[in-house]
Amino acid sequence: MDNIKQWLIDHKIEEVQCVTSDQTGVARGKTLPVSSFIDGAKVKLAEGAMLMAGSGDLIEDNILFSLIDERDMDMILKPVENGCYVLPWAKKPTAMIIHDGYSHLGHEFDLVPRNVLKNVLKLYQQQNWQPIIAPEMELYLTAKCADPNQPLQPPQGRSGYQEIGRQSFGIEATDEFAPFIDDVYQWAEQMQLRLDAVVHEEGRAQFEFNLVHGDPLMMADQVFVFKRMVKEAAKKHGFTATFMAKPISGQPGSAMHIHQSVVDATTGQNIFATEEGDTELFHHYIGGLQTYTPDVMAIYAPNVNSYKRFVAGIAAPVNLQWGLENRTVGLRVPESPVQARRIENRLPGADSNPYLAIAASLLCGYLGMIEKIEPSEQTLTKCNKTRSTALPLNIDSALSRMINSAKVNEYLGERFVQGFTETIKTDYENYKNVISSWERQFLLNTV
Repeated sequence: MDNIKQWLIDHKIEEVQCVTSDQTGVARGKTLPVSSFIDGAKVKLAEGAMLMAGSGDLIEDNILFSLIDERDMDMILKPVENGCYVLPWAKKPTAMIIHDGYSHLGHEFDLVPRNVLKNVLKLYQQQNWQPIIAPEMELYLTAKCADPNQPLQPPQGRSGYQEIGRQSFGIEATDEFAPFIDDVYQWAEQMQLRLDAVVHEEGRAQFEFNLVHGDPLMMADQVFVFKRMVKEAAKKHGFTATFMAKPISGQPGSAMHIHQSVVDATTGQNIFATEEGDTELFHHYIGGLQTYTPDVMAIYAPNVNSYKRFVAGIAAPVNLQWGLENRTVGLRVPESPVQARRIENRLPGADSNPYLAIAASLLCGYLGMIEKIEPSEQTLTKCNKTRSTALPLNIDSALSRMINSAKVNEYLGERFVQGFTETIKTDYENYKNVISSWERQFLLNTV
């Protein structure tokens, strides 16, 4: 805590945003004058804030108060020492500090997504394993649109024109948004985010930003901050950045690809490969991902919109196959040196909570290694023309799989599973009450 106070003084901070992620990935917390923070003010937040849907609604009272005290008591927020970030877009010197959540009894609050990831990492520590993560974040830039009934359009680039066709890896298409991208990199450097390459993706004004590999908890923090930073940079330039899984009809969806490997915590050696080839643990990790991914799809694809991304024949993965340098499989293995041997999980959407998506992926791989699950044979051909029946087709089936998964309830906790699924259901029920333009267009006069 003393180090954080000194950091605030060194950076001449005037205001502190004390935040933690809720189930949907929204930053919840309080803003304090820096003097109050330094004087040791206790930061408290209602436990129910962890059970708010994306719409802002709480889950139903009878379920809510079976998960938290009926008095809706506060949890205690405690700052994370390496979770301090100066906000370059703020009008006055402002810091965002990520906090862990504790119950009023002093225990880690199990409905806080950051704590869910920490608990999965403890499983690896018990085996003397250290997972390594490198996220890739896809997003769309769109023109501002105040009317949700209107389809989103790409923004104008520097030339004054909107993109029409797809521009995969296009350098000139990327340069159209150079002022925005320059700000993203400049702000990332100021915030000490581990940002690497940027590429133009397949969709119109769709981009992918890669983050440098590192500790899973640190990388989840960085993705959490990165998403907020990118949205602010887009606002500055007069357009919108969205991490919706499928924001535009007929265009590819946006993912959060998670590259993952595991090293021996003592030697630092990658346990997935040796000079002789891939290890059994590598294959068992893939087997775990193949076996348990259907049980955690509600985490990878938490919104009704998420499932519109999984369209056969498009860029999204629609299967649980694995293969070397094969972008049509859900579990891609990039060519790499032995020490960098890794698996790229291409299933999580950009709309997923980074703490939970990383926790879920690591849990599946862990179970594969512990249970010695054998994977399928490597896929050597294109395989995205048909969607696998092993994957849940919609939010209903995904929630059902998660609720009824003995392993997910055991390792992520029954209270968390119920809280998470009820939060997602709350948004889904809201969605059901909205009549879409498709329904009006095709059903109004035909049924």
